[in-house]
Amino acid sequence: MAKSTETALAAYRTTASTVIKKLERHGMSGHFCATSSDAVELVRSWMHEGDSVTWGGSETFKEAGMKATLENAGCYRMLDRTTATTPEEQHEMWRDRTSADWFFMSANALTLNGELVNIDGNSDRLSLLLHGPAHVVVLAGMNKLVADVEAGIKRIRTVTCPLNAARLHTNTPCEVAGVCSECHAERCMCCNVVVTRHSRHDGRIRVVLIGEDLGY
Repeated sequence: MAKSTETALAAYRTTASTVIKKLERHGMSGHFCATSSDAVELVRSWMHEGDSVTWGGSETFKEAGMKATLENAGCYRMLDRTTATTPEEQHEMWRDRTSADWFFMSANALTLNGELVNIDGNSDRLSLLLHGPAHVVVLAGMNKLVADVEAGIKRIRTVTCPLNAARLHTNTPCEVAGVCSECHAERCMCCNVVVTRHSRHDGRIRVVLIGEDLGY
């Protein structure tokens, strides 16, 4: 490991340790993994054969190798919303997903005070974060850390939304101009702003900080 990488990793561990303490005070468990592969191994140690698994539109879930690993394991019930095409299938899929054993997502931002900051359009992801699945795993690269909620919202509007808009081709101002205009466009991605500052269900939300840049 290069010296600069070692230095960065040591700094990440120190910062993550502080954030994890804050998360635990807020009813959420926090964990730090140096690499994505370490994170995958840690999360799988929590799971059991036959568990049901679902996820939101998370690039981190894919980039970290978590999605492929769970699919290739062949021992979990994978609830992929994209496979439901008819209204009846979509209704049944939503019902199954709300009662899933595990829901995977990332956070748009995570504050140093242990708060999750998220903005969403349809809010499928935020609905399942707030209520339903037995366990929520938030995978977050260290690039998602911000000073406070205000900085988190700024990060989302200047970094996350323009990149996601370009990926999803929303034709919103953040795609067309690359700058948020607090729009009310048809495919606006900023319909709901949610700050998760505490979880009443101790340990239901597990935040895994990864010592890499992942997602948007």
